[in-house]
Amino acid sequence: MDLSQIRLGFIGAGQMASALAEGLLRAGVIAPSQIVASDPDEAARQRFARLTKAEVYPANAGVVEKADVIILAVKPRLVQPVLEELGPRTSDRLIVSLAAGIATRAILSAIGQQARVIRVMPNTAVRVLQGACAYCLAGKASEEDARLVERLLGAVGLCLRVDESLMDAVTALSGSGPAIVYLLLEAMIDAGVLVGLPRPVARTLALQTFRGAVEMTADTNLHPAELAGQVTSPGGTTIAALKILEERGVRGALMAAVERGAQRAAELRAGS
Repeated sequence: MDLSQIRLGFIGAGQMASALAEGLLRAGVIAPSQIVASDPDEAARQRFARLTKAEVYPANAGVVEKADVIILAVKPRLVQPVLEELGPRTSDRLIVSLAAGIATRAILSAIGQQARVIRVMPNTAVRVLQGACAYCLAGKASEEDARLVERLLGAVGLCLRVDESLMDAVTALSGSGPAIVYLLLEAMIDAGVLVGLPRPVARTLALQTFRGAVEMTADTNLHPAELAGQVTSPGGTTIAALKILEERGVRGALMAAVERGAQRAAELRAGS
Protein backbone atom coordinates (compact mmCIF):
# COMPACT_ATOMS: atom_id res chain seq x y z
CA MET A 1 0.00 0.00 0.00
CA ASP A 2 1.26 3.46 -0.94
CA LEU A 3 1.74 5.36 2.33
CA SER A 4 0.70 8.60 0.66
CA GLN A 5 -2.72 7.10 -0.03
CA ILE A 6 -3.67 5.71 3.36
CA ARG A 7 -5.56 7.40 6.17
CA LEU A 8 -4.74 6.58 9.76
CA GLY A 9 -7.51 6.79 12.31
CA PHE A 10 -6.59 7.02 15.98
CA ILE A 11 -9.24 5.85 18.44
CA GLY A 12 -7.95 7.70 21.47
CA ALA A 13 -5.88 10.89 21.25
CA GLY A 14 -3.75 10.62 24.38
CA GLN A 15 0.00 10.60 24.91
CA MET A 16 0.83 7.46 22.94
CA ALA A 17 -1.41 8.39 20.01
CA SER A 18 -0.01 11.89 19.76
CA ALA A 19 3.58 10.62 20.11
CA LEU A 20 3.13 8.18 17.22
CA ALA A 21 1.30 10.69 15.03
CA GLU A 22 3.94 13.35 15.69
CA GLY A 23 6.73 10.90 14.90
CA LEU A 24 5.15 9.85 11.61
CA LEU A 25 4.72 13.48 10.63
CA ARG A 26 8.29 14.31 11.63
CA ALA A 27 9.56 11.36 9.60
CA GLY A 28 7.66 12.70 6.59
CA VAL A 29 5.88 9.43 5.79
CA ILE A 30 2.40 10.77 6.60
CA ALA A 31 0.81 14.19 6.08
CA PRO A 32 -1.64 15.84 8.54
CA SER A 33 -4.44 15.39 6.01
CA GLN A 34 -3.97 11.60 6.30
CA ILE A 35 -4.67 11.52 10.04
CA VAL A 36 -7.96 11.58 11.92
CA ALA A 37 -8.52 10.95 15.61
CA SER A 38 -11.33 10.65 18.13
CA ASP A 39 -11.46 11.10 21.87
CA PRO A 40 -14.34 11.99 24.22
CA ASP A 41 -12.01 14.26 26.18
CA GLU A 42 -11.97 17.75 24.68
CA ALA A 43 -8.56 18.63 26.11
CA ALA A 44 -7.04 15.53 24.53
CA ARG A 45 -8.63 16.35 21.18
CA GLN A 46 -7.39 19.93 21.26
CA ARG A 47 -3.86 18.85 22.17
CA PHE A 48 -3.77 16.23 19.41
CA ALA A 49 -5.06 18.73 16.85
CA ARG A 50 -2.56 21.36 17.95
CA LEU A 51 0.38 18.97 17.69
CA THR A 52 -0.60 17.26 14.43
CA LYS A 53 -2.94 19.68 12.60
CA ALA A 54 -5.19 16.65 12.02
CA GLU A 55 -8.97 16.34 12.12
CA VAL A 56 -10.40 15.30 15.48
CA TYR A 57 -13.85 14.08 16.52
CA PRO A 58 -15.59 13.48 19.85
CA ALA A 59 -17.10 10.21 18.55
CA ASN A 60 -15.39 7.18 17.03
CA ALA A 61 -17.74 6.92 14.05
CA GLY A 62 -15.95 9.72 12.21
CA VAL A 63 -12.66 7.84 12.44
CA VAL A 64 -14.11 4.54 11.24
CA GLU A 65 -15.75 6.24 8.24
CA LYS A 66 -12.58 8.01 7.10
CA ALA A 67 -9.68 5.71 8.01
CA ASP A 68 -8.14 2.74 6.22
CA VAL A 69 -6.10 1.76 9.27
CA ILE A 70 -7.65 2.08 12.71
CA ILE A 71 -5.13 2.53 15.51
CA LEU A 72 -6.62 1.53 18.84
CA ALA A 73 -4.88 3.81 21.35
CA VAL A 74 -7.16 3.74 24.38
CA LYS A 75 -6.51 2.58 27.93
CA PRO A 76 -6.73 -1.22 28.34
CA ARG A 77 -9.95 -0.97 30.40
CA LEU A 78 -11.64 0.87 27.52
CA VAL A 79 -10.74 -1.58 24.77
CA GLN A 80 -13.74 -3.87 25.23
CA PRO A 81 -16.46 -1.19 25.18
CA VAL A 82 -14.78 0.56 22.23
CA LEU A 83 -14.59 -2.67 20.25
CA GLU A 84 -18.21 -3.50 21.05
CA GLU A 85 -19.16 -0.07 19.73
CA LEU A 86 -17.13 -0.44 16.54
CA GLY A 87 -18.21 -4.02 15.90
CA PRO A 88 -18.64 -5.12 12.28
CA ARG A 89 -17.99 -1.61 10.93
CA THR A 90 -14.30 -2.46 11.13
CA SER A 91 -14.55 -5.62 9.04
CA ASP A 92 -12.68 -4.14 6.06
CA ARG A 93 -10.15 -2.14 8.07
CA LEU A 94 -6.77 -3.08 9.47
CA ILE A 95 -6.91 -2.79 13.26
CA VAL A 96 -3.63 -1.88 14.95
CA SER A 97 -3.90 -2.17 18.73
CA LEU A 98 -1.51 -0.25 20.98
CA ALA A 99 -3.34 -1.33 24.15
CA ALA A 100 -0.89 -2.81 26.66
CA GLY A 101 -1.77 -6.28 27.93
CA ILE A 102 -4.78 -6.81 25.64
CA ALA A 103 -4.45 -10.11 23.79
CA THR A 104 -5.46 -10.35 20.15
CA ARG A 105 -7.94 -13.09 21.05
CA ALA A 106 -9.95 -10.53 23.02
CA ILE A 107 -9.99 -8.17 20.05
CA LEU A 108 -11.00 -10.90 17.62
CA SER A 109 -13.68 -12.10 20.01
CA ALA A 110 -15.21 -8.63 20.02
CA ILE A 111 -15.09 -7.81 16.31
CA GLY A 112 -14.95 -11.22 14.62
CA GLN A 113 -12.36 -13.87 13.83
CA GLN A 114 -12.08 -12.65 10.25
CA ALA A 115 -10.74 -9.26 11.31
CA ARG A 116 -7.26 -8.12 10.34
CA VAL A 117 -5.51 -7.35 13.63
CA ILE A 118 -1.95 -6.37 14.45
CA ARG A 119 -0.94 -5.88 18.06
CA VAL A 120 1.84 -3.36 18.60
CA MET A 121 3.84 -2.41 21.68
CA PRO A 122 5.50 0.95 20.99
CA ASN A 123 7.00 3.47 23.35
CA THR A 124 6.79 7.24 23.42
CA ALA A 125 10.26 7.70 21.90
CA VAL A 126 8.52 7.28 18.52
CA ARG A 127 7.91 11.04 18.86
CA VAL A 128 11.64 11.67 18.31
CA LEU A 129 12.07 8.81 15.80
CA GLN A 130 13.82 6.61 18.39
CA GLY A 131 11.00 4.24 19.27
CA ALA A 132 11.43 0.61 20.26
CA CYS A 133 8.41 -1.25 18.88
CA ALA A 134 7.40 -4.88 18.53
CA TYR A 135 4.35 -6.32 16.80
CA CYS A 136 2.52 -9.57 16.08
CA LEU A 137 -0.19 -10.59 13.63
CA ALA A 138 -3.59 -12.11 14.35
CA GLY A 139 -6.82 -13.02 12.60
CA LYS A 140 -6.68 -12.46 8.87
CA ALA A 141 -3.85 -9.93 8.96
CA SER A 142 -1.66 -10.52 5.92
CA GLU A 143 2.01 -10.17 5.13
CA GLU A 144 1.10 -7.01 3.22
CA ASP A 145 -0.44 -5.67 6.43
CA ALA A 146 2.76 -6.57 8.28
CA ARG A 147 4.88 -4.73 5.70
CA LEU A 148 2.68 -1.65 6.08
CA VAL A 149 3.12 -1.62 9.86
CA GLU A 150 6.86 -2.18 9.49
CA ARG A 151 7.12 0.78 7.11
CA LEU A 152 5.21 3.02 9.52
CA LEU A 153 6.94 1.94 12.71
CA GLY A 154 10.31 1.59 11.02
CA ALA A 155 10.09 5.28 10.13
CA VAL A 156 9.89 6.22 13.82
CA GLY A 157 12.48 3.86 15.28
CA LEU A 158 13.21 0.17 15.64
CA CYS A 159 10.49 -2.30 14.67
CA LEU A 160 10.64 -6.03 15.46
CA ARG A 161 8.17 -8.82 14.73
CA VAL A 162 7.75 -11.24 17.63
CA ASP A 163 5.49 -14.05 18.71
CA GLU A 164 2.55 -12.85 20.78
CA SER A 165 3.76 -14.96 23.70
CA LEU A 166 6.63 -12.46 24.07
CA MET A 167 4.49 -9.32 24.11
CA ASP A 168 4.18 -9.17 27.91
CA ALA A 169 7.96 -9.12 28.14
CA VAL A 170 8.19 -6.48 25.42
CA THR A 171 5.63 -4.37 27.25
CA ALA A 172 7.69 -4.50 30.43
CA LEU A 173 11.10 -3.92 28.85
CA SER A 174 10.63 -1.37 26.07
CA GLY A 175 7.06 -0.22 26.67
CA SER A 176 7.57 0.71 30.32
CA GLY A 177 11.34 1.00 29.99
CA PRO A 178 11.49 4.73 29.23
CA ALA A 179 10.02 5.54 32.65
CA ILE A 180 12.79 3.48 34.29
CA VAL A 181 15.43 5.29 32.24
CA TYR A 182 13.91 8.67 33.14
CA LEU A 183 14.09 7.74 36.82
CA LEU A 184 17.76 6.78 36.46
CA LEU A 185 18.47 9.97 34.55
CA GLU A 186 16.75 12.07 37.20
CA ALA A 187 18.81 10.36 39.89
CA MET A 188 22.04 10.96 37.97
CA ILE A 189 21.20 14.66 37.59
CA ASP A 190 20.39 14.95 41.29
CA ALA A 191 23.64 13.15 42.10
CA GLY A 192 25.54 15.73 40.10
CA VAL A 193 23.85 18.49 42.06
CA LEU A 194 24.63 16.67 45.31
CA VAL A 195 28.34 16.71 44.57
CA GLY A 196 28.34 20.38 43.65
CA LEU A 197 27.43 20.82 39.98
CA PRO A 198 24.92 23.49 38.93
CA ARG A 199 21.73 21.72 37.85
CA PRO A 200 21.97 22.78 34.16
CA VAL A 201 25.52 21.45 34.01
CA ALA A 202 24.52 18.22 35.76
CA ARG A 203 21.63 17.76 33.33
CA THR A 204 23.78 18.35 30.25
CA LEU A 205 26.51 15.98 31.43
CA ALA A 206 24.07 13.26 32.50
CA LEU A 207 22.17 13.40 29.20
CA GLN A 208 25.35 13.12 27.18
CA THR A 209 26.66 10.34 29.41
CA PHE A 210 23.51 8.27 28.80
CA ARG A 211 23.57 9.05 25.09
CA GLY A 212 27.25 8.21 24.76
CA ALA A 213 26.99 4.94 26.69
CA VAL A 214 24.09 3.77 24.53
CA GLU A 215 25.90 4.69 21.31
CA MET A 216 29.09 2.96 22.49
CA THR A 217 27.16 -0.22 23.24
CA ALA A 218 25.38 -0.16 19.89
CA ASP A 219 28.45 0.77 17.87
CA THR A 220 30.93 -1.68 19.40
CA ASN A 221 28.49 -4.56 19.94
CA LEU A 222 30.42 -5.34 23.13
CA HIS A 223 28.76 -6.65 26.28
CA PRO A 224 27.91 -3.77 28.65
CA ALA A 225 30.03 -5.40 31.35
CA GLU A 226 33.05 -5.35 29.02
CA LEU A 227 32.55 -1.66 28.29
CA ALA A 228 32.17 -0.94 32.00
CA GLY A 229 35.41 -2.81 32.62
CA GLN A 230 37.23 -0.53 30.20
CA VAL A 231 36.56 2.48 32.46
CA THR A 232 36.99 0.71 35.80
CA SER A 233 40.53 1.18 37.07
CA PRO A 234 41.88 -0.72 40.12
CA GLY A 235 41.12 1.26 43.25
CA GLY A 236 39.56 4.09 41.24
CA THR A 237 36.39 6.14 41.40
CA THR A 238 34.34 3.92 39.10
CA ILE A 239 34.82 0.70 41.06
CA ALA A 240 34.00 2.59 44.26
CA ALA A 241 30.74 3.78 42.72
CA LEU A 242 29.85 0.35 41.30
CA LYS A 243 30.44 -1.24 44.71
CA ILE A 244 27.73 1.00 46.21
CA LEU A 245 25.27 0.08 43.46
CA GLU A 246 25.89 -3.63 44.01
CA GLU A 247 25.61 -3.34 47.78
CA ARG A 248 22.27 -1.55 47.45
CA GLY A 249 20.86 -4.03 44.97
CA VAL A 250 20.34 -1.69 42.03
CA ARG A 251 20.86 -4.44 39.44
CA GLY A 252 18.41 -6.76 41.17
CA ALA A 253 15.87 -3.96 41.64
CA LEU A 254 15.91 -3.13 37.93
CA MET A 255 15.47 -6.78 36.98
CA ALA A 256 12.62 -7.15 39.48
CA ALA A 257 10.94 -4.01 38.11
CA VAL A 258 10.89 -5.36 34.55
CA GLU A 259 9.76 -8.77 35.80
CA ARG A 260 6.88 -7.18 37.72
CA GLY A 261 5.93 -5.17 34.65
CA ALA A 262 5.67 -8.35 32.62
CA GLN A 263 3.56 -9.96 35.34
CA ARG A 264 1.23 -6.96 35.35
CA ALA A 265 0.89 -7.15 31.58
CA ALA A 266 -0.07 -10.81 31.96
CA GLU A 267 -2.65 -9.86 34.60
CA LEU A 268 -4.19 -7.31 32.24
CA ARG A 269 -4.25 -9.91 29.47
CA ALA A 270 -5.92 -12.48 31.71
CA GLY A 271 -8.62 -9.99 32.56
CA SER A 272 -9.30 -8.95 28.97
